[in-house]
Formats: sequence, structure tokens, C-alpha cells
Amino acid sequence: MNLPTHASLHPTSRTRPHARLAYRCCLLLLCAAYLQGGLEKAFDFPAALAEMRHFGLAPAAPLALLTIAGELGASLMVIAGVKRWLGALWLALFTFAANFVANRFWEMEGMARTMAENGFFEHLGLVGGFLLVAWLDRIGFDRDAG
Repeated sequence: MNLPTHASLHPTSRTRPHARLAYRCCLLLLCAAYLQGGLEKAFDFPAALAEMRHFGLAPAAPLALLTIAGELGASLMVIAGVKRWLGALWLALFTFAANFVANRFWEMEGMARTMAENGFFEHLGLVGGFLLVAWLDRIGFDRDAG
């Protein structure tokens, strides 16, 4: 099976500006929940502390600050293209770890289990998306597309 090279994945020069804009919009959409979550926690820090305590995470304040900085900082890295691979990798690892804290469907029953299980696998999809962004950045996809 012949897979395309990364160079053949690039749009033609006539469509590159639109492809670049579309790629950036996709990155913004991928990071939207982390931007919203980071801003929500930053503007309502007591609620961020309550969330940490709800999930049994301690010490709550440093972990909430790390979460805020990570969600916002890594999202901005991804969107702006500054060490995009690193920001995407951080968000992938954060999402993977947080998924096991927040979506423990194997401990639940009934509708709560179904909802948590759906959320668990949806978050695995986000992990995959961020790993793909990191990989594309490492092979120079966005730089070549421009």
C-alpha cells in the first residue's frame, strides 16, 4: 500500500491561503474547551479549587494554578504555532490523565456510566487529535503549507 508523502498532502499554491486559515480554525476548535476551561477557572478560582477537591486532588491551589496555566498556555502555543508540538503534546497528556480522574465509568452504573463512558472515549479522540497536531508540526506541515 502506497501512502502519500507529507509533501503530497499539501494543497496547491492556489488554495494554500484557504488551507492555512482552515488549519488554524481547526486548531482553535480543538483548543476551544481548554481555553474556555482555563478562563473559567481563572475568573472563578474558588470554583476551580472546588473542582480539584471534588476529584480528590490535593493540594488544590497549586494543581488549579497548574491546570489554568497549562490549559491556557498550551492552547496558545498550539494556536500561535510557537512550539506547537510541545503545546499539543502537553494537552494530549493532560487530557489522557484527567480522563482517568473525571470519567471513571467503570465505577458507575446505569445512565451515569453511559454518560461517563461516552465522555471517556470522546476525550480519547481529543488525545488523538492533539497527537496528530504534534506529529504534523514535527514534520513541518504548517510551515510547508504556507
